[in-house]
This record gives sequence, structure tokens and C-alpha cells, in this order.
Amino acid sequence: MLESYLTGLIVCGGIIVAIGAQNAYVLSQAIRREYHWWSAGLCMAADVTLFTLGMFGVSAALMAMPQALEILRWLGVAFLGWLAIHAFVRAGRGRVALEAGEVTKRSLKGVLFTTLAVTLLNPQVYLDTLVLIPAVGAQQEDTTTFVAGASSASILWFGLLAWSGSALAPVLSRPMAWRVIDGVIGLMMAGIAVHLAVNGGL
Repeated sequence: MLESYLTGLIVCGGIIVAIGAQNAYVLSQAIRREYHWWSAGLCMAADVTLFTLGMFGVSAALMAMPQALEILRWLGVAFLGWLAIHAFVRAGRGRVALEAGEVTKRSLKGVLFTTLAVTLLNPQVYLDTLVLIPAVGAQQEDTTTFVAGASSASILWFGLLAWSGSALAPVLSRPMAWRVIDGVIGLMMAGIAVHLAVNGGL
């Protein structure tokens, strides 16, 4: 059982770290201290749900509808491009420093919607969580423990992003630092969108 758990933890941990758009968004929310634990929690819940569904055979239904992945692919390209443009606009205009305890301007609903879109509009997420991970899990002695390990990887990773980003917020509260952060986020989102458009995955 321990071996299955560790396999799920290591394999899924590597996959989650590689999903750049999701990580970049959660980290940026954490640095802004803008409902970052809600955003991280939604990513955790989505991963746990997809891991579990994958082990129950939803992957077979997904592979029978390749056109669904193609639609998600281009929706993802458009959405990531939109996020990149907004990040570049913020980098160009600059923004005032955020102080601890400042009332945020974005709504919780808006943050959760964007988090969900960044998570679900990437077809690679489905290939990883509903195809690749179940393929590895099916070879384990205990599939339930494997899913628990995979879920633990998601919880640990997004918890780390939310905590570390929030902890660094006071250091990164200067307007120039925000220009750099927004510029980097914009480049990441644009690069991921281009890669998704050209290669069909991350």
C-alpha cells in the first residue's frame, strides 16, 4: 500500500508541477492575496475529482470523443491569450502597491470562475488525469491508495503555492515589482497558449 501511495504522490506531483497556466494563476492570486486559498482549494478539488473519475473509467468515454478535446484546446488558447493581454496591460500601466489587509477589487466569483477556466480548458489536464494517471494506477497493487497519493500531491503543491505566494507578498508589494510580475505572467500565459495551439498540449 505504501508503494502505491508513493507512486501516486511522485508521478502525479511531477505532472501537476508541469501544468504551467494553473500554477501561474494560483501563484499570482497568492501574491495579490486575492482569494488565493479559494483558488488553490478549487484546483485541489478539481484534481482529486479528475483522478477519481479517471480510475473509474471515464477515460474510455473521453477517448471516444476526440472532438471534445479539440474544442477545449482552442477555447483554452483563446482564454489564455485573453489572460496574457490583460497581464501585459497591467504591466504597461502599472498598479499601486497592495498593502496587507487591503480590500480586493475582484469578486470571489470572478476568481473562482477564472481558476476553473484555467484548469478545465486545457485538454492536457484530461489526458493526464483521465488517461495517463489511471494507466499508471491500474498497475498498482492498491488503486485506492494510489489515488490518495495522487490527491496528496495536488493538495501539497497548491497549498505550497498559496502559502509561499502570500508570504512573499510584502516583499513584492512595490509597483515596479508588480510590473515585473505581470509581465512574467503575461509571457507565461502567451507562451502556453502558443504551445497549446501548435502542439495541442502542454
